[in-house]
Amino acid sequence: MLSNTEKELIVHIWEKMLPVAEDIGSEALLSCSVLRKHSHSGRGRRLRSAQTSTCLCFLRYSSVYRMFTAFPKTKTYFNHLDISPRSQHLRCHGKKIIQALAEGARNITTLPTTLAHLSRFHAYQLRIHPTNFKLFNHCILVTLACNMGDNFTPVAHAAIDKFLSAFSAVLAEKFR
Repeated sequence: MLSNTEKELIVHIWEKMLPVAEDIGSEALLSCSVLRKHSHSGRGRRLRSAQTSTCLCFLRYSSVYRMFTAFPKTKTYFNHLDISPRSQHLRCHGKKIIQALAEGARNITTLPTTLAHLSRFHAYQLRIHPTNFKLFNHCILVTLACNMGDNFTPVAHAAIDKFLSAFSAVLAEKFR
């Protein structure tokens, strides 16, 4: 599935994201709607430089919120939390997600074992439908692309996409 080079790249990317885990994680949950709003506003797909810098500054605060605004049905799993932009709950959950992704990247050869507790938790206690993991994968990819800029190469994109697919498959494994 993943080459050794891709595995090393994935570990490197997630280790690089750990210091800003709260921002990246909460951004993925938050900001898809911002990009969607700009791309459907009649201005085309490319944002002007002023819009881009505003968007990127805003995006640094919410990967989790990205998912909630682009895919509002996902909020139902978090109705007990304050999921407003920059809220402590949102930032804390975003950080947990990025830390889990980084742990999965470090233990990629034993991903099913590493994520067994999260798979059970998401399937039996939270009852999160596997489709939501795919939605979140998209939001994480967009967030990384926004934050990594030119460092988010096609090779990095492909490797992260493969990793997130494997990560999601493991999380969805116990769902029935």
